[in-house]
Amino acid sequence: MAAQTKKLSIAFYWHMHQPVYQLTPTGDYLMPWVRLHAIKDYLDMVLILDKFKNIKLNFNLVPVLLDALIDYGENGLHDIHSRLSITNIDDLSDDDKEFIINNFFDANFHSMILPNEEYNRLYQKAQLNENNDLNIFSNQEYSDLMALFNLAWFDPIYKNKYPELKKLIKKGKNYTLEDRIKIIDIQRDIIKKIIPTYKKYMENGKIEITTSPYYHPILPILLDFKNIKTSSESDLPETLKMEKDAKEQTEMALNRIEEIFGKRPKGIWPSEHCINSKVTEMLSDLGVKWTISDEGILANSINFEFVRDFRGYLEDPYHLLKSYNHNGVDIIFRDAMLPNLIGFEYPNHSAEGAANDLYDRIKVAQSKLLSSPDDNHLLTIAMDGENCWENYPQDGEEFLTKIYSLIENDPTLETVLISDYLERDTPKPLNKLSAGSWINRNFKLWIDEPLKNLAWTYLKQVRDDFSAYVKNNPQNPNIEAAKRELFICEGSDWFWWYGEPNDSGRDNIFDYIFREHLKNIYLYLGLDVPEYLETPLLSAIAKPSRYPKEEFTPIIDGKEHDDEIWLNAGCIKIPDGPVLKENKFYDQIYFGYDKDNLYLRFYINEYLKETPALLKQVNQMYIYMRNQDKKQALSPIRIIQKTESILPISKEKFHNELQISIFGGEINLVRLVKAIPNNLWVITTSKDIKTAYDKVVDVAIPFDTIDISSGDTLEFLFVNANYGVKDYFVPNEMLLTITRM
Repeated sequence: MAAQTKKLSIAFYWHMHQPVYQLTPTGDYLMPWVRLHAIKDYLDMVLILDKFKNIKLNFNLVPVLLDALIDYGENGLHDIHSRLSITNIDDLSDDDKEFIINNFFDANFHSMILPNEEYNRLYQKAQLNENNDLNIFSNQEYSDLMALFNLAWFDPIYKNKYPELKKLIKKGKNYTLEDRIKIIDIQRDIIKKIIPTYKKYMENGKIEITTSPYYHPILPILLDFKNIKTSSESDLPETLKMEKDAKEQTEMALNRIEEIFGKRPKGIWPSEHCINSKVTEMLSDLGVKWTISDEGILANSINFEFVRDFRGYLEDPYHLLKSYNHNGVDIIFRDAMLPNLIGFEYPNHSAEGAANDLYDRIKVAQSKLLSSPDDNHLLTIAMDGENCWENYPQDGEEFLTKIYSLIENDPTLETVLISDYLERDTPKPLNKLSAGSWINRNFKLWIDEPLKNLAWTYLKQVRDDFSAYVKNNPQNPNIEAAKRELFICEGSDWFWWYGEPNDSGRDNIFDYIFREHLKNIYLYLGLDVPEYLETPLLSAIAKPSRYPKEEFTPIIDGKEHDDEIWLNAGCIKIPDGPVLKENKFYDQIYFGYDKDNLYLRFYINEYLKETPALLKQVNQMYIYMRNQDKKQALSPIRIIQKTESILPISKEKFHNELQISIFGGEINLVRLVKAIPNNLWVITTSKDIKTAYDKVVDVAIPFDTIDISSGDTLEFLFVNANYGVKDYFVPNEMLLTITRM
């Protein structure tokens, strides 16, 4: 008799967060992302439940985001973009027009700009405006650009819900001031509905709402700073003295959610899934029932590595599909692979194909539970709920509808509210809780880098000045306002963007907002602002060069013993996305040359070194190359099952493709492919290419092998492949160049 399938519970858990973009509580927002994501993501993610009888979802709403939604919907506040959008064209200054040209194309090109003929025409026109000529657009075109930008961000579902919006979209050009005002008014109407809708669905038992500490700080850093500091201890203060702040921010968040929705959250989503024992101790003291973190943290905690096969399926999912308890707080751990697919890969597939693939992965995990001694198993799919959908056709509605349908129609699967599931489950004791985040199992995206450390040093000094003042002046009525500014500066987002490896494209604005809030603390208390806060942190520390200083000839053995010679190399650091994490095989690439060869050194992702099982999985890297000075046959990068929704740089064509595959801890394939006419590729000899892998991956590519003569300039980039799918491009904005001597 065939074994019975064990029922599998699934928790979809969507995280909604934006940082503070204001300088004062009643001032305009400096960036428009709350407003734009509000009309694109926040409401439709809940309304989709109207299509399903049994689907239940979990949402994490950070209080600072809710405050911003109230500002837009109820308090009539603006951001710079929306205020310009309702301004008469004749009243626009030259600075305003420059801002519009530089900022009103901030939308996904393939899904939001390209489909609109007029918006795309204006975009192409702006691309040719190398001298930033403000007269490149007529007054009417400026008006159209502002209208089209705002229209592009609407979720498609609103076209039918707002007939006026449908007419405005259909109009296409020649927008008036009245049209633009109407667009902003419709946006406000949508925003007003978000919080009441979440409350309604919560009361109907369709969703569970949780929260994060008020301004999204990294709790372990505030609570346990001495044990968080790593290799850059000398650059950091000895202590932060922010333990009370962490607890107060968390309690404030719980109170705020209860105030808005009438129900106190049972769960806390720790910012960036950063967790340690101090965090669970604090949550227990606050009466929080459960929290969440990443599979990598569980792996370190139970000394069990979650190994995946060639297709990315977990070989043994049992431990990941269980709940745990530490310090009296239940903990669930998310599957890290599935959010990665949803965020980065599935937008490039058909909605049906993507949903079917996710469903198959769920069913494979379920099939491996037959031998489990337990009846309750929870697969947690937890991720950012707002940033990936602009890469999907129809803002992801087709994909979500399909995957929810597949689950609802499968009697062996169910979606659950996390609190409901935990009430019927018996969590396993977790004796040890490893410290870390959902990115590389550590905290290096927020600390342990020169610029980030400088920001922490600034914050520590301001925190000390604040404490000293409050001790001597406890009656000052502005203390609470100053404390709010302090809590804002403790948020994770500032440190995320400071330094390497992340780049928002607006780092100067984040730096400005961070310093302004630090200055506000002194202004509220009536104190002089320290002079050092006037200087941007971004100018305080020089960035390393990404190009070689001079030629050199290294040893190709993978031993990492000749690091000194590689100091002359160019360096590319590989960025982490919100869910990229351990799938990143290497985190730095060094490159250089002599008269005969291009040299590459790939430094292995630090935490992979600590998990040998992961190093034995399939890892693939590609180097794409072409000659800038010689006419060659060129062919496109071969993207597996990708659509046009990809980085522009990935559409460049190249003469050579070098693939290096590592499996079982060894280099098992080195293949050089050469472009031929008609966009085709043919395998050619790679016998002259030297490779070695021990502590690092060393590569030497003869210039002659890739058709680079003396005086020619080589253009190249690196591409990583995860389970056969090319998932990130380095650099992603422009090709690297080296000229052969």
